[in-house]
Amino acid sequence: MRRYEPPPGWTVQAYKFALDATPAQVQNLRRYAGAARFAYNHMLRRLSAVKAQRASEASYGVAETDLTPWQSWSLPSLRRTWNDTKPWVAPWWQECSKEAFNTGLDNLSRALTNWSDSRNGKRKGRKMGWPKLKRKHAARSVRFTTGAIRVEPDRRHVVLPRLGRIRTDESTRKLARRLEAGTAKILSATVTETSGRWFCFFQVAVRRATGRPAHAPRTGRVVGVDAGVKHLAVLSTGEMVENPAPFKAALKRLGKAQRRANRRVGPFDPATRNRRDPSNRWRRAQDRVARIQATVAAVREDSWHQLTTRLAQRYDLVVVEDLHVAGMKRNRRLARALSDAAPCQAPGLVESWLAGFQGCADRVGHRV
Repeated sequence: MRRYEPPPGWTVQAYKFALDATPAQVQNLRRYAGAARFAYNHMLRRLSAVKAQRASEASYGVAETDLTPWQSWSLPSLRRTWNDTKPWVAPWWQECSKEAFNTGLDNLSRALTNWSDSRNGKRKGRKMGWPKLKRKHAARSVRFTTGAIRVEPDRRHVVLPRLGRIRTDESTRKLARRLEAGTAKILSATVTETSGRWFCFFQVAVRRATGRPAHAPRTGRVVGVDAGVKHLAVLSTGEMVENPAPFKAALKRLGKAQRRANRRVGPFDPATRNRRDPSNRWRRAQDRVARIQATVAAVREDSWHQLTTRLAQRYDLVVVEDLHVAGMKRNRRLARALSDAAPCQAPGLVESWLAGFQGCADRVGHRV
């Protein structure tokens, strides 16, 4: 799928809202996420069979030009093949929104494109392997790009195709105000289950002010930021920002929850070394572990957002140290503390707040 390019003066950002879905709505969301996984796995098996056939033919000395041709993995091609085969492989397809199947096909198209680009040297970073099948109880997600996608005027409900009105745990006024003012346009909505809770992410095109707003006067102040471990950050002014160390604080509770989960019947049988269906008690125990980990991540993210927001409001220029965190984490004595502090978040958040969310295009965070 071609990436959306916003017009000049506009940018794309996400709005996240926790959902308070009814049991029936949760069941439908899980059904849609399962349909996305089914379409992904079905088409991946077809392409894997072609890949295996080509490898077998090549082992017998068949020329490259005579090998079984690849099936195109562009989204339109995958969608055409799926539509031709779904009456036989998924006779229940009418029970789900077409967006559910499109989600799985789009994910597969992106995964195969990344694999091909990585193999041909067009993609930076580590080499990517062939995509793997998605498991039944893996992360559930479905994306809606067409149909009725909106925020209700009461600012406590969202509307999604075939799902109808879903109540939110929080007010949607931040997005609703922009939509009412005509400075935002919803592009898509992605519903994801995280730690037992469902969240709706709206991808929105937002119009940004190009000038300096009245509430952000020029200060002429400059500050340097040294992200660390013992302290979350040390500023050139001498201020030391304390590190909340949320993982360290939750380590005892997390260890207790993980030990409880290990006593349940999990998906791996140590006696036979085979996979098995885990018990419902094991799944509930894993949900407890996931909730603790989600709280740790939320506290860590909030601490960085508070710091970078304060820097954006007080300074015109912020110089942030650019650390090679991936290399530093190879030191086993620092790995846990580095992951707990997450200093890699500093440069990106500073740039976002300075150049975007504060509306000041000339206040740019620099790296050294």
